[in-house]
Amino acid sequence: MGDIPAVGLSCWKASPGKVTEAVKGAIDAGYRYFNCAYFYHNEKEVGAGIRYKIKEGAVRREDLFIASKLWCTCHKKSLVKTACRRSLKALKLNYLDLYLIHWPMGFKPPHPEWIMSCSELSFCLSRPGVHDLPLDESDMVIPGDTDFLDTWEAMEDLVITGLVKNIGVSNFNHEQLERLLNKPGLRFKPVTNQIECHPYLTQKNLISFCQSRDVSVTAYRPLGGSCEGVDLIDDPVIQRIAKEHSKSPAQILIRFQIQRNVIVIPGSITPSHIKENIQVFDFELTQHDMDNILSLDRNLRLATFPITKNHKDYPFHIEY
Repeated sequence: MGDIPAVGLSCWKASPGKVTEAVKGAIDAGYRYFNCAYFYHNEKEVGAGIRYKIKEGAVRREDLFIASKLWCTCHKKSLVKTACRRSLKALKLNYLDLYLIHWPMGFKPPHPEWIMSCSELSFCLSRPGVHDLPLDESDMVIPGDTDFLDTWEAMEDLVITGLVKNIGVSNFNHEQLERLLNKPGLRFKPVTNQIECHPYLTQKNLISFCQSRDVSVTAYRPLGGSCEGVDLIDDPVIQRIAKEHSKSPAQILIRFQIQRNVIVIPGSITPSHIKENIQVFDFELTQHDMDNILSLDRNLRLATFPITKNHKDYPFHIEY
């Protein structure tokens, strides 16, 4: 497998109008890894930025590492290839470097006619999200009748057919990952488990579990967010370490993951932040710094996806 670059750009929450310029700026700043997903509804614009830079000769396709994710409504084996092709078509690429199962939970798939008309990409793009979250009368997600082990077989088929180079998972707890790794007849192992991770949710146990099984870890939301109104970026410990190294708090948070051998995908559409977030290879945190940052753990999960908590495969009912 081609190694996943240590730092990538997350395209989550990047509005379609701004993400093309963000991707162009990121390639200029040295990013080669772009983390996309059908659910972000901006793959067409991400693809436009990538294509622009390839045309310009700034970068070749084979220099880039492009990841996307299978959404929960497409866990049925018969829908996986359709979903993957839909992302490829939006990105205007002929293969992905990495395709992930976005969540271990399958949702009720959309109406078959809707799937058919998905080849009409304009339809999909003009109505983003309309079928992504099927809800019951109490506004909880309607589960599908799928098992992620079956979904995985369809993911493996994508590797065989050459649509994707590597496959992995996201938001899997250690029991779910173990179940997948022990699947009889497994053809391809997941190369990574992409999980929320930052100093307020250090994920020590899950990271050590994944790494002991030779599955890399990718940290999303590495800059955290607010806890009781305290933003992780403003945490005095992070602020102090940043001052000592003459770096920004964000650079400390990103470097922290790199030193744990965790791949890290900060998201931003601000040119100065995009640049700054990859300038993290010219300094090192001390063991003392690392311990101080780890001690901030308060098990604060930001991405809890509450409307899915009744799902049989909801990943956060157990400790890790």
